[in-house]
Amino acid sequence: MGFRWTSPLAQVIAVGFICFCCPGMFNALNSLGGGGQVDSKVGQNANVALYTCFAVFGLLSGAIHNKLGPKWTIFIGCSTYVLYAGSLLSYNHNKNGAFTIAAGGILGVGAGMLWTAQGAMMMAYPREKDKGKFIGYFWAIFNMGAVLGSVIAFAINYDQTETKSLGDATYAVFIALMGVGTLIALSLCPPSKVTHANGDHIQIQPFPTWLGELKAIFRLFLDWRMLVLIPMFLSSNWFYSYQFSTVNGRYFSLRTQSLNNILYWFSQIGGSYSFARVLDFQGVNRRTRALWGLVIITVCFVSSWIGGIFFQRTFSIEDPSPNHDFSAGASYVGPLFLYMFYGLNDAAWQTYIYWLMGALSNDATVLSRYAGFYKCIQSSGAAISWRINAVGTAYMTELIICFALLVASIPGA
Repeated sequence: MGFRWTSPLAQVIAVGFICFCCPGMFNALNSLGGGGQVDSKVGQNANVALYTCFAVFGLLSGAIHNKLGPKWTIFIGCSTYVLYAGSLLSYNHNKNGAFTIAAGGILGVGAGMLWTAQGAMMMAYPREKDKGKFIGYFWAIFNMGAVLGSVIAFAINYDQTETKSLGDATYAVFIALMGVGTLIALSLCPPSKVTHANGDHIQIQPFPTWLGELKAIFRLFLDWRMLVLIPMFLSSNWFYSYQFSTVNGRYFSLRTQSLNNILYWFSQIGGSYSFARVLDFQGVNRRTRALWGLVIITVCFVSSWIGGIFFQRTFSIEDPSPNHDFSAGASYVGPLFLYMFYGLNDAAWQTYIYWLMGALSNDATVLSRYAGFYKCIQSSGAAISWRINAVGTAYMTELIICFALLVASIPGA
């Protein structure tokens, strides 16, 4: 059968390109440290507002998605990314930090909606044997957005060897691409019209009532399968503040930050897709694949974070040693590869989480609640970690907290 816009794969690829344009560009900005601003405090506090609102609306967005459907849920969510990037452009001129922080909070509402709908589609639309593959496809397309955004920032700021804010042109390009993603969202099909090649529809329950939906969401806090995954959920974005603001933002020059991010997000593409193929391997049962996956990611992140401890000993908050540039040659290679492995680990960790949740149900309605619950816990952790970063916590302390949370996640997985 030829290409069909109503096929599960076409819809997941479409949402991949939407996230390429919106969260992908946001990730490129956010991974520069402070959203590309020299005064990173505003960006850090905007992230606190973002993830605090994300935590609340991530939980509630399952109900919103089940009522509005993916098209309007994602469209509304995407529009808030445009507003946030615009607030950073505005900050270049008026230094109105309150507007940027408020825009971060509004983005938290929109991001909760977008990522809940995306998670439901990515987990519910594929058949059992293809869930890892669909996650890998989505993650590859989505992270190409962050790669492109980082390439744009690198090209525009190539001559900047000192730390300074991004220029207006960089922000304008990001805003335009986010606008494109927002418009693509209007092309998404209702779940009821999405069919597999043999004509089978995806599973979806009718929307009950708002009260019934809220009860179903809050019952997740009593579901042992969700409770044991909370440490994984909590740790899954916790390390971003350390990696983006401390490692990349405080140690490297502006143009080198952009180059690092090109390779960080590119590593995520390979990490997610390769790991997804392991999780979909049909030669063994699902439990064995889950154990294989857990062993692989445990070895990867433990070795990377131990390497990170040795690297972190070379600079501190009292002696930040900034503006390290890729022109330094050999001394740059080690920190670069460490940063790339951080990206690979992030992709594998989140791919594994989505695969585990997708193994629990095939129903889009149920999976939207799971995705919302995941994003609620994940964003709660991110809000705390960005606040820890914003108040000037010692860099090694940040690292140890990140590492400890990841290790504590293993038993529940």
